[in-house]
Amino acid sequence: MTPEAILVIKYISCIVLGYLLGSIPCGVIVAKRIANLNVLELGSKSTGTTNVLRTAGRKAAIIVFAGDLLKGVLAVMFARLIMGNSYVAVGIFGFGPPFGLVLAALAAVVGHNWSVFLKFKGGRGVTTYFGGMMALSWPAALLGGELFIIGAFTTKFVSLGSIAAVVGTYTLMILFYVFYNWPLEFLLYALVGTIVIIVMHRGNINRLLTGNERRLGDKAEELQESVSGDGEGGE
Repeated sequence: MTPEAILVIKYISCIVLGYLLGSIPCGVIVAKRIANLNVLELGSKSTGTTNVLRTAGRKAAIIVFAGDLLKGVLAVMFARLIMGNSYVAVGIFGFGPPFGLVLAALAAVVGHNWSVFLKFKGGRGVTTYFGGMMALSWPAALLGGELFIIGAFTTKFVSLGSIAAVVGTYTLMILFYVFYNWPLEFLLYALVGTIVIIVMHRGNINRLLTGNERRLGDKAEELQESVSGDGEGGE
């Protein structure tokens, strides 16, 4: 088997493993276990941390946050084991481990948002995205976390904090790439992840613009049914 074929098989393995890890429905499992609730039928019907907080409580939300973050971290860690030192040059382009790590991390985000175990339902991908970023570039993930906290807790809009966090992280990754020669693949992860998360928050963006967005601290039973279909801010 040629080195190119072996590399392709490793890339596919990273994608499959990342997707399956991301598909683990932490929100559904934890909310059912702790509060005997099905988050797919409550609040925003999202499996993410925010909806779990509003429906199942703080303890469940903390566990879900840790689980969703770990999915992104593990996807990258396992991808490192799969990729090893494989490297193939194709013309002026080189393909090696960094691309495999990014494929696994992005696949985990996709799995979280469209879980094969939930008939392709899920969350918004923010926490899993930052789990992947933590394993790829912890300084960028740290900045993103700080931006999320500032944005979410000063405005009380989790969606706004999430969008600010991913945009800020992408901006920092540009600087790392330009000034510190960090892998272009990591910048690609930040770009694609930012696009996916903003698209997943399109309903939240519309509600922010119209003044109907839900605030941090709202309970599920207080949410308006007229806006419950587009998903929870942030997750």
